[in-house]
Amino acid sequence: MSTPDFPAETRPLWKDLLHPAVIVGALGYFVDIYDLTLFMTVREKSLNGLGLGHLITGAPWYQDLLSWQMLGMLLGGIFFGVLGDRMGRLTTLFGSILLYSVANIANGLVDSFEAYAFWRFVAGLGLAGELGGCIALVSESLSKERRGYGTAVVATVGVFGAVVAGYMADHVDAIGAVFGTDGWRMSYFIGGGLGLLLLLLRVGVHESGMFHHAKEHGAEGDVKRGDFLALFTSRDRFFRYARCVLIGLPTWYMIGILVQRASTVFAPAAGITGEPVKTNWAVAAFYLGLTFGDLASGVGSQLLRSRRKVVAGFLAFSLACVVCYLFGADGWTSDAYYRLIFLMGLGMGYWALFVTIAAEQFGTNLRATVATTVPNFARGSLVLLTFGFTQLTGTKELPFLAPSLAGAVLGVICFGAAFYALWGMEETFGKDLDYQEQK
Repeated sequence: MSTPDFPAETRPLWKDLLHPAVIVGALGYFVDIYDLTLFMTVREKSLNGLGLGHLITGAPWYQDLLSWQMLGMLLGGIFFGVLGDRMGRLTTLFGSILLYSVANIANGLVDSFEAYAFWRFVAGLGLAGELGGCIALVSESLSKERRGYGTAVVATVGVFGAVVAGYMADHVDAIGAVFGTDGWRMSYFIGGGLGLLLLLLRVGVHESGMFHHAKEHGAEGDVKRGDFLALFTSRDRFFRYARCVLIGLPTWYMIGILVQRASTVFAPAAGITGEPVKTNWAVAAFYLGLTFGDLASGVGSQLLRSRRKVVAGFLAFSLACVVCYLFGADGWTSDAYYRLIFLMGLGMGYWALFVTIAAEQFGTNLRATVATTVPNFARGSLVLLTFGFTQLTGTKELPFLAPSLAGAVLGVICFGAAFYALWGMEETFGKDLDYQEQK
């Protein structure tokens, strides 16, 4: 068996963290998260600018533009995951970033809801391939003892893109004025430009040695590379896969339901005092917490030599924060509210670790398929969560549950599923990844 492109264990850690796969992965994920959260930060400005302000607070689930983006990510995750295992991790990364860069630029030119929804969907298709491809490449490019550090760097740098997106939402109007366009449109142009620049940085990055080995030496009887359906033809593989998806559900429940609606639903219901809560700063606060959380969870899993223990701890902490957010923040100031949202993001700092776990659960011939589809299925769950929230809360004319109670119902489902999945999951720290799934 050939030796994958691992550095020697005597190699200084800092050199591994500056591995080209880690650097381009971190920058790629930065642009990915910038775009992923961009709509949430400019949502109100863009909808008002298009004369669609009535959709800000009372949009039915099928007119929720974030849901269209998540649907694109759901489908794109399958496409780019299969592509990553069949054509290579780098092919996936080039294709995904080109697609969402073009979609971003097009989003800056839309003039109707239909066009906005279409290009958010296309952007979702492209965004779907970035994180999984990066994690698969980094996991296969560093040693099994150090890959957790590499993925932690990717996540820490990457999620800071949301902080930048939140900042830009408040300051891009001035930049837009220079170029004679709306600020929210300029935000999309900048995102598309960053993606195209990143394409140039990826030239010269080498493909994973493990992928080449699997491609050239796949034994007869192995599961075909990138065979998405193979995840459902084996009971063992199906349950491994389902557990990976389920532990990611709380993240997008918190981002897409609780944080996205902080300014329009949850803060007013809680009677938050002081300056009005702004969506862009709520998103930025959450992702700033996520930045520190991803670093802490990655390093913690290395020090404790356990992925499961760290994820369990972060889930418990974030659950406590959610309970406080829904039922304990009445009458708080907006500053205190932002700090709580920061802590919620900190608790969800196992996101990159969760994708790393997914990559470590499967052989090289299915690794990119899993690492790409799992986070996007978790993101895509927001479509169902949004539908569930709108049904549980009802309408202004016919309300059903208070927002806090509706949020609590969804929280019980998401956190309950995550803890159950984690309980039966294999520990993957230090697992040798140079193997293939068998039929």
